[in-house]
Order: sequence, then structure tokens, then C-alpha cells
Amino acid sequence: MKSRLPFISLFICLVVSLNAQTSSQSQSQDDQTVKLDAFVVSDSLDVAREGIVPSLGATSYEIGKMQLDAESLGGNGSFNEILLRVPSVAEDSFGQVHLRGEHADLQYRINDVLLPEGISGFGQELDIPFIKSAAILTGSLPAQYGYRTAGVVDIHTESGSTDFKGSINTFVGSHDTLKFTATGGSQNGQFGGFTTLSTETNNLGIENPEPTKEAVHDKTNQIKFFTNLYYVINSTSRLSFMLSDSTATFQIPNSANQTQGYTLKNIPLFNSLNLNENQAEFNDYAILAYQKSSGDFNFQASLFTRYSLTHFTPDTVGDLIFNGVASEVHQDLISNGLELDSKWDINTNHTLRFGTFLSSQNANTKTNTAVFPTDDNGDQTSTTAFWIQDSHHRLGWLIGTYIQDEWKLPNNITVNGGLRFDTSHGALNESQVSPRINTVWQAQNDLSIHLGYARYFTPPAIELVDTPTLAKYTNTTNASEVLTNSAIASERSNYLDFGLTKQLTPTLSLEWDSYLKKATHLLDEGQFGQAVVFNAFNYTYGEIYGSEISLNYTTKKLTAYLNAAEGRAYGKNISSGQFEFDQETLNYAANHRIALDHEQALTLSAGVSYHFTHDLLYLDSLYGSGLRSGFANTDHLAPYYPVNVGYEHTLNLNHKRSVSIRLDIVNLFDEVYTLRDGSGIGVFAPQYGARRGFFASVNYSY
Repeated sequence: MKSRLPFISLFICLVVSLNAQTSSQSQSQDDQTVKLDAFVVSDSLDVAREGIVPSLGATSYEIGKMQLDAESLGGNGSFNEILLRVPSVAEDSFGQVHLRGEHADLQYRINDVLLPEGISGFGQELDIPFIKSAAILTGSLPAQYGYRTAGVVDIHTESGSTDFKGSINTFVGSHDTLKFTATGGSQNGQFGGFTTLSTETNNLGIENPEPTKEAVHDKTNQIKFFTNLYYVINSTSRLSFMLSDSTATFQIPNSANQTQGYTLKNIPLFNSLNLNENQAEFNDYAILAYQKSSGDFNFQASLFTRYSLTHFTPDTVGDLIFNGVASEVHQDLISNGLELDSKWDINTNHTLRFGTFLSSQNANTKTNTAVFPTDDNGDQTSTTAFWIQDSHHRLGWLIGTYIQDEWKLPNNITVNGGLRFDTSHGALNESQVSPRINTVWQAQNDLSIHLGYARYFTPPAIELVDTPTLAKYTNTTNASEVLTNSAIASERSNYLDFGLTKQLTPTLSLEWDSYLKKATHLLDEGQFGQAVVFNAFNYTYGEIYGSEISLNYTTKKLTAYLNAAEGRAYGKNISSGQFEFDQETLNYAANHRIALDHEQALTLSAGVSYHFTHDLLYLDSLYGSGLRSGFANTDHLAPYYPVNVGYEHTLNLNHKRSVSIRLDIVNLFDEVYTLRDGSGIGVFAPQYGARRGFFASVNYSY
């Protein structure tokens, strides 16, 4: 039933769309007016909804449809590639990105509803074709934003139009890439919706662990589906329903000439290029939202549910020979909850916002691990492996509520003060009251200055809290050197942010921002072992600081941007999940500040695009000074700066139909660059950036 659900919803949406298409030819003028009014109402409700949860002094970077198209691979790329064009975002392996020196810690919101978390993996559920616009909020966030606070990825989706609109896209290229995407949407009277469906296969599902042009054993198959359906009840209210399904399978790529560390009975030799490790990932979520906009009072209430699963399958023989351990890992997570956000315009000077959030998470982890027996010195005592099973279940709750007042003062000063209370029942039972305040001064028509402070409370993701039964692995090749496993605590931090926005000329704007974060129980994550799943741990103390600048040049045809950021991120004393580390690392971390493994001192991104009447030409590049490496992250990798270029031509068939042909070259100069070299805290294997690739797409819009 699960696999049929996307196609049922797609069928419903297409029926609605086709009905709108056929009925529009026979409707009377009155019917057309009703249809248009419902569409206008839906747009006005979109504006009202954005006013319920605005940025209110946080640093915001907007990404419009034009910018989405003018980046590497356009709508056929991954959404994380778009995030890399935001200041202070560093690229990592497995498709991860890090904003302002923090490990992930991003929350995603779709149409102003918090998207419940799923299990971290390789797959990316967000498909660019359903995105109308996006904004990245960071810095001192207002009180409505809790839990994941490094940044808010605020996405607004495409919706229906008065006439049916759709597209069919075919994308092919290097690494045996083949992708097919179909979209469609319309509005018929009070009903409307937009749907996307994509399938993709390629031979570079995960970063190559070697600097070769093609990886060995790296095929991925992915299917993604999203639909946004809505019903305009009347001029002040609307009911919306979002449904998403993504399914992905990945082969884990192999490295040549790995050294055999253990002896397995009857298997004298094993070629590491023949390893056959795989991972499957499933993510589904549904969101039902009701919005009411009546005079001075507006609110949106939503219910959500999500199912997430990751299943890692080892190559039992090969993993035992090379690692002495072969672990099959099954993780699943079920999340359910509700969210309520409200806005009350008390008078011209005061706007009150308040809301609440409640969610439950049911996490399960099952492992089946093959190991060899060892003596007290850790030496293998038998060539016959045996299996150890371990399973854990954890039920967690998150409850949060907030209230804040947007106060407009004389001299174009706005102060937004708020208070947030959160409680978390997960690894530990914890709570915190968090004050927030942001001040924005519109000093001139072209100059805005902001200053903010936020107290943050960040519980660990419950599926990342690892609680193995350590005693089961005593005198085996999976025994831990350290047997301590203190409970993972919620991160608590104080955050300061200061910045300005200046319109230098009618076409050139500048944004500058600086930040400082001091944390206790700083959260971090790592991959410990050959199973490609992540575990969380704490540093007792953490400090993150930096500054960033962004220049944007925009005319009707020419757009260009330059982002530059410098930052530092440190932790001291590993205080939880100690069994994941060796004693030498723990001793060093207890007496030294450690640069976090995902710290990148300098990041740059730049791009230029020119829009002709029917053509688009773009050039962009990313620069990274290199993530951390070596013992206790004391070294860093070499810098890199791949360049991408592309061209698109659009042929208009008539006023409703067009064909676009696009060519992209990724890593134009075929630079060989290292994202990870296999060293550093919580880093298991090397990964290299993609070598030069050639891609082409044909998009038919109607």
C-alpha cells in the first residue's frame, strides 16, 4: 500500500487538473470570476501566512526561482547544491552541509510548517522543481524557531494556477545519469494543487572514496514524489495537505588495495573492489494545515506525521576480513505532532505572536553484528565468526511554546522581544526558558542595521542517540577501548549576532554579518564504524564565531553574486558517547580546544548569469579552505575551487508551450579535490569531489 500511495495522489491531482482544463472551455463569465477570486484569495492567504512567522531581525538570504535556475544543473541538481551558494555553508561528504561551523543543526519548513526530522542518510527528499522560493534564516532567530537553530531553510512550494500548467523533463549525463521529472498543477474553483514526481539513477550515488573519474560499486536508484493540495474554504480560510514520499537505494563505493586485517576460515584472499555493501532509505511525511486570516488575527494550525527508515547491509565476508566486524543496521523513526502559530495585530505599534509545538518520536535501532573472538590483548583467537544481536527502542517527546511582541518605536526602530519554553524527554528529561531579542534600525532608506541575542536549547536527535550494550562485545573484535557511555545532553547556548544590509547602488547590494556562539554540552555527530549511520556526542564546552559578507548585483538580464565567510568552531572535553573514541583522543580533548571536524576556516562562492531573451548562460564556482583532518582534527585538508558552467535555450512553441534545452559542465577543469581523507574525529572513510561531468536536459512545459 505504501508504494502505491504516491501514484494514487498523483492520479487525484491530475484528475483535478484535467477537470480544470476541460471545464474552463465551457464555463460562463461568472464561473471564471469565481475561479479567479479563489486564486487571488489563495495568494493573499500566502502573504498572510508569511506574516505569522517572519524573520524579524534574523539574517536572511533569499533564493528565488531565477537563482535556482541559474546554478549548477538548475532544477536537476540537488537542493544542497543551492545551499552551498549561501555564505558560511561548507560542503561535506554524504551530501551534508554545515552552516556557520555547526554540524547540520538545520530545520526545514515547508509553507511555514516545520518538517519533522528524519534519519540522516545520503538521500535528499527536497526536489527543486516543487520549490517556488526559499530563504535561509540564521543568526539570532525569533522565538518561534526552536530545536535546530543553526539555520532555518524556509521553503515555499509551487501551487496551482488558473490554467493547468505542467512540465516533463529528461536529464542525462556522466556517471550513467538518467533522470525523469514530471510536474503538474492547476486550480479549479476552490480546489488547487501542484505535484512533482521524479526518478533517477546514476553511478555516483555517494562521493567516490578514490580520486578516479568513476567510482566502483556506487549505483543509486531514487524515486521522489511530492504533492501540495489545497481547498479555499472562503475569503479568510484555507485547508492544505502536503504529502511526500522518497525511496532510495545506494551501493557503498569501494576502495582498491585495502589491507586484510583479519583471517576468515576458508577465505584466504579477498579483493576489496568486490565488496558489496548497500544502504536503503525510505522517507514519508504528510502535513495537514488549516489557515485562518480574519482582520487583526491570523493563525495556522497543522498536524504532521513522518516515517523514516535506514537499512545498512554489510558484505559479511569482506567486512570481517578488512575490519573484523560486519554490522547489519536497521533504524526507523516515527514522528507525529502538531504545530500552532498565531499573529495578533494589537495596534499600529505592537504585533503579538504566539504558538506551540508538540511532537513524539518513536525510534528503533536493531543491529546484527558478526565478530571474531579475541583475547585480553585484542588479538584474534579464532577464524570462525559469530553473531551478536542488539536492539534498542526509545520514545521521546518535544514540547515548546513561545510568545513575542514586535514593537515599532520612533526613528524607524523595531524591537522584537520574545520568550520560549521547551522541554525534551529523550536521552534525558530536560527543559529551558529561552529569551530572544532582536533590534532592527532602518537608519536610511538604503541602510538597515540589526543586533540580536538568542538563548538556544537544542536536544539531540533521538535516532542519533546510540546506546549499545557494550558488555556484549567484550573479548570480540567489536569491543570498545573505552567502556564509558555518558548520556547525551541537550546543547544550551548563548548567541549574539550583528549585521547590516546596504543598497550601494540601484543594482548592487551588500550584506555583512558577524556572530558569536558560546555553548555548554555542544552537540556534534560522527560516523563510527563501517555502517554509514551517524551517532551524536557532546563536548562539555563549545565556541563558534565568524563573519560573512555577500554582494549581489542584479539587472533585468545580468545577475552576479559573491559570498565570503570566515569562521572558527571549537569544542573541549568529550562528555558523552565516550565509547566511540580511543583513550588518547579523549585525553587530548580533555586538555585542549579541538577544532570541530566540520570547521572550514574560509568559504567562498561566486556566480554570474546572463539572461538573453530566450537563452541563459551561467558560470559559478565554490571555494573551500578544507575541512579538518588528522589526529584530534589538528590538521586540515587542501583547499579546492571547482568551476561550473552551463547554457540553456528556450524555444516558445506558443503562449503556453515551450521547450528548453540545457547543457551543464560540472567541475569544468576536472579538479581533483578531497572532501575527507578518512582521518579526524568521527570520520571513517575518504571522499573526493565529483570529477568533470557533462549533462544535458530537455524540458517541455505546457
